[in-house]
Amino acid sequence: MNWKNLESVELLEALLQASYQKPVAIFKHSTRCSISSMAMSRIERNWDTLPIDFELYYLDLLTYRPVSNAIEAQLGIEHQSPQLLFIENGKCIYHASHSEISISELIPLIKAS
Repeated sequence: MNWKNLESVELLEALLQASYQKPVAIFKHSTRCSISSMAMSRIERNWDTLPIDFELYYLDLLTYRPVSNAIEAQLGIEHQSPQLLFIENGKCIYHASHSEISISELIPLIKAS
């Protein structure tokens, strides 16, 4: 798995546009939170079970909180930490936070889209 850093609102806007061609996932992570670290580890352990390839972005919330605010404003998804969002065709079709983050719940959504 290859994490890409999401470090600007401009990059967020570009990846929302790119999601019309290829789905995008964003993991919002607080580097000071043990729950966030556990969620990230779960994602990394189960990533290979996903049936398609898509871009995965990592958002360091402590450094780039304005980007998280832009996600909330543009997608209408309330800020949480940790949080996983799956975006397709400019819309968030899956989001979960804390212990609710589950790759296995994401799989049926990907297959249906």
